[in-house]
Amino acid sequence: MKRILLIVTGGIAAYKALELIRLARQAGLGVTCVLTRGGAEFVTPLSLQALSGAKVYGDLFSLTDESEMGHIELSRAADLVVVAPASADMLAKIAAGLADDLASTLLLATDKPVLVAPSMNVRMWQHQATTANMALLATRGVIVVPPDVGEMACGEFGPGRLAAPEAILAAIKAALGGGGALAGRHAIVTSGPTHEPIDPVRYIANRSSGRQGHAIAAALAALGARVTLVSGPVAIPDPPQVTTTHVETAVQMQAAIQAALPADIAVCAAAVGDWQMAAAAPQKIKKNGAPPALHLVENPDILAGLAVPGPMRPALVVGFAAETQDVAALAEAKRLRKGCDWIIANNVGGTGIMGGMENEVMIFTAAGHIALPRMDKHAVAAEIARRIGAHLQ
Repeated sequence: MKRILLIVTGGIAAYKALELIRLARQAGLGVTCVLTRGGAEFVTPLSLQALSGAKVYGDLFSLTDESEMGHIELSRAADLVVVAPASADMLAKIAAGLADDLASTLLLATDKPVLVAPSMNVRMWQHQATTANMALLATRGVIVVPPDVGEMACGEFGPGRLAAPEAILAAIKAALGGGGALAGRHAIVTSGPTHEPIDPVRYIANRSSGRQGHAIAAALAALGARVTLVSGPVAIPDPPQVTTTHVETAVQMQAAIQAALPADIAVCAAAVGDWQMAAAAPQKIKKNGAPPALHLVENPDILAGLAVPGPMRPALVVGFAAETQDVAALAEAKRLRKGCDWIIANNVGGTGIMGGMENEVMIFTAAGHIALPRMDKHAVAAEIARRIGAHLQ
């Protein structure tokens, strides 16, 4: 059994550590918890112990703990050290090599990989001191699960929210390695919108945030796949443990996919623009009393191109269908028209789906379709990845 040492630091997001423990145990991982003094202001040792099934540690100078398991041994007994949530204070301690409590001492003494999931106010996350600390930790090989963008408990909005427990677990699994349902497989995932230029300052785009595609890339990596993510312009961080290529236009996305082939799996989650300008204006278009005439031509059909039979066709080609009406009928028609194996459809006519944190999808295959309940996009990604692993096995 693989084991993680989970360090829970102070912050309102500490309650999410309870769900992370539950998911980790459900995935067959052993969990030992260390609770900092700040963390204990938000969750109790008893809660962590009940979910982990193991003693919770917190005091560096406990003679009982030192006789049972010294802090050096505790720091090395697990296969991976996880700090979630990782406060700005703890990140600064790790970067500086401080050791003034049990958690920071363990992090300084460990010889195992370290994964951190930061959580803090947006201004703290964007402060130059935190930026410098994160850059330093990256040079030391610390694995980072970037924070999500969203509304804070303090009412501010921006990056700093603790990543979803499902996303942290996916990164933990990827860091632990050791195989998985997709070990040895190569997956290409597309994500985000495309930006088709009208002139040097304007473009045609859509509301895609890239959250679902990025989450799928991370979930496939957690099952052991080697993942190439081709992402259009998004405001979210690259997922850990995947290779990301950044593009802007549909033509660039198609070229990046072709360069990444061959692959066993292709998941086309990007909201690729249907049209581009026949010729983008070389200079900014000026108002002259009448709206300009935009001459549009179709973009390349990336999904249909991947689904064409041949030696470079992935074993499983999955497309997405974002619809606002007649979702089931249009999704099945798209699957047949494109020649792909699966279509994952959702209704984006309502609020909170396209660009939001949750999704509600239906998976269409030749055998029929199944509807998943509305869930966090990381949970949707985990279920999609699980089904892909089962299909290919």
